[in-house]
Amino acid sequence: MIHSTQVVIIGAGPGGYTAAFLAADLGLTVTLIDESPRPGGVCLYRGCMPSKALLHAAKVLTDAREAARLGIDFGEPNVDLDRLRAWKDEVVARLTGGLRQLSQQRSVTFIQGMASFVDAHTVSVASGVTDGDAEHQQIKFDHAILATGSRPSHPAPLALDDARVLDSTGALDIQHVPTSLLVIGGGYIGLELGTVYAALGSEVTVVEMTANLLSGVDRDLVTVIARRLNRVMKAIHLETMVTGLTAAADGIAVAFEGPAITDQVQRFDAVLVAVGRVPNSNVPGLDRTKVELDSRGFVQVDPQRRTTEHSIFAIGDVAGEPMLAHKAFREARVAVETIAGRPAAFECKAIPAVVFTDPEVAWCGLTETAAAEAGRSVRVAKFPWGASGRAMTMDRPEGVTKLIFEPDTECLLGVGLVGTGAGELIAEGVVAVEMGATASDLKLSIHPHPTLSETIMEAAEVFFGQATHIHRPRKS
Repeated sequence: MIHSTQVVIIGAGPGGYTAAFLAADLGLTVTLIDESPRPGGVCLYRGCMPSKALLHAAKVLTDAREAARLGIDFGEPNVDLDRLRAWKDEVVARLTGGLRQLSQQRSVTFIQGMASFVDAHTVSVASGVTDGDAEHQQIKFDHAILATGSRPSHPAPLALDDARVLDSTGALDIQHVPTSLLVIGGGYIGLELGTVYAALGSEVTVVEMTANLLSGVDRDLVTVIARRLNRVMKAIHLETMVTGLTAAADGIAVAFEGPAITDQVQRFDAVLVAVGRVPNSNVPGLDRTKVELDSRGFVQVDPQRRTTEHSIFAIGDVAGEPMLAHKAFREARVAVETIAGRPAAFECKAIPAVVFTDPEVAWCGLTETAAAEAGRSVRVAKFPWGASGRAMTMDRPEGVTKLIFEPDTECLLGVGLVGTGAGELIAEGVVAVEMGATASDLKLSIHPHPTLSETIMEAAEVFFGQATHIHRPRKS
């Protein structure tokens, strides 16, 4: 079978379905291809949404346990794993079902199958199996958008074919709660999932090969979350490497190298490998086009997200870091608007990032760490949540709001937050950075009281040495 379409999109994750829906809204004929039965991609099926559902459950557990400080004693909560898993799966089903309905309403042709390139204007799709043979159809297109996403990295020393060795996908299935869990990797995936399992009752140990958790994030923000993680987890070992995994009858034997390691081999009931993700750029037949990859396997694109093959675009994780769904949302719009003949470019100043641990960490724009590495002079204004009335009433005073300014112009360059709900608060920072707000703009914008959002206003007041709820005179 052969049919034609103006735009074919390979991958129906956040970038892919956003591109498909916008292209259809602009009057283009669209074919969306994915191996899953519904749009959604890794984010909905095996990433963002199931993990946030479980993180919400973990926070409910934590809040229930800590309510005794307020004079409210629930006792030890009982966790029904089957019902928890069913609830998480229901959330995923509702979201993906909604996307399927939106796809149908827009007359987007959705094909479940695996796509491969025949040439720069043709893909072949294998879908369904009859007597062991897949059904093939060819699609002619004017433009293609690669939105194939990424997958968990599996370094050779950590590869072990054992059900007790999990990646993020397996950990989200949450079939049981191991008594002891080793998390390899102190990035956002490892810390988020480690938080879930610790709340559910696992003794969680985290190992990170670098000197810090959340590498690249400002240390003063990470310090706050590290302080809490050290209380809820059994151990956190930095500058520590796992050199091998071996299956044993009583668990997984793990070999370590690190300055704080006393037992070079330790056993765990389960191991979660969370050492990053790699792009899904190994699309069959891509070598039949002029598309080029960089040394890490990312598809090379220009500001319009066009590859070195003029008819093919790439968005989302496969097109480079940061590997974030909301980055893919924006890139999708840029690519489709370019295809539709509209002026567009991906030129964002502030792509927000959020680590959904408890407390959350969020940042956007220029970080203090990046400024120091670039030798750039900045002014930093910080407001501690211990001085926030709202944080105190929530019994969550640990937290910091941090603003990065250009010293001479007072222009806001970046925002960093750590504390409960930081992922929601960072949106104001994104708007402020993108709109070129100054310290005076933030100081003079009335924020509601008592809220956590007013810590942004008060941090701007710190810039001038005039914050109401802390005394921190401006340095001359």
